[in-house]
Amino acid sequence: MRIFLYPFMQRAIIAALLISAALPLVGNIVVLRRLSPVGDALSHGSLFGVALGLCFGVNPVLGAVLATLFSAFLLEFIRGAFPKYSEISTSIIMSLGVGLAAVLSGFVKSRADFDAVLFGSVVAVSDIELVFIFLVSVSIALYIFFNLNELLYMAFDEESAAVSGVNCKRVNFIFTFLLALAVSISAKTVGALLISTLMVIPPACAMQLSKSFKGNIILSVAFGMFFALTGLLVSALFDLKPGGVISVTGVLTLIVIILIRRGRKI
Repeated sequence: MRIFLYPFMQRAIIAALLISAALPLVGNIVVLRRLSPVGDALSHGSLFGVALGLCFGVNPVLGAVLATLFSAFLLEFIRGAFPKYSEISTSIIMSLGVGLAAVLSGFVKSRADFDAVLFGSVVAVSDIELVFIFLVSVSIALYIFFNLNELLYMAFDEESAAVSGVNCKRVNFIFTFLLALAVSISAKTVGALLISTLMVIPPACAMQLSKSFKGNIILSVAFGMFFALTGLLVSALFDLKPGGVISVTGVLTLIVIILIRRGRKI
């Protein structure tokens, strides 16, 4: 247990807690809008930025941020062209991100760095990256807190929200921007392939237990932090990938909750 006294592990814990709070916050809105696959789509888009950064010697997190922002707004553009088939946009962005990342992966000099982003390397978070994660996480929390009613209204009926005076374009733009930042900062810590674990599974667990949306938000953040801390602890004890352990913990927890609820009904 002395490993938790080292600075790199303390940074990892703080980063994991911040990300495990930020992703469920945006995840609740994403789930309500029936766009759960958007996390996978943007995370695959971030792979392109990571590969591009590694090819040209740029910080892969910066590359992920730029590529994810581009992917997020391209996704919104395509979704507007198919208003009744919004899931098409997520598949297109996912295909684009994977395709570009696959093309550039052959030019990546350090395969270990690329694999670390695929499956997460939270213990490798630097001080600068930790500050960036903190700023993004706080920005997401503040934005959702002050714009929760507008986001909920738009999630259920965007046309009615626009008629009632909600500036849907502005709210969508800022939310999309913050969503892209949340995904990009999570690529290195949780892993680009496992981001949807903390974006979708905590809200799913909370939905099984909570009867109100605000309660759902609080519970989902609690579940996200539980998954993150469990992943770090188990990975430290057994030398496993934290991102993978976080993902498995989340799915197993959801299954247990569902079984307990069904057992009570019987």
